[in-house]
Amino acid sequence: MRSDNTIRTQVSLEKEEYQLAKKEAKAQGISVAHFVRMAVRDKLPAKDAAPWMRYAGDVESGNPNSSQTIDEIVYGAKD
Repeated sequence: MRSDNTIRTQVSLEKEEYQLAKKEAKAQGISVAHFVRMAVRDKLPAKDAAPWMRYAGDVESGNPNSSQTIDEIVYGAKD
């Protein structure tokens, strides 16, 4: 049963994408629809989060000490 805030939509996937999604959903014991909803939620920005947080964890510097020198990584070498 859907709530008043739920909108039904249709999404087309490539055959391989669907097969992988179906396999992963089965492994998690959930429906493909629920798997897709979770994937969409995972890509949406968190409510009330700072806009830049959307990209947190997307960049890898290769420097194990990068958290200690984040300004240099983000803004470049200090002048």
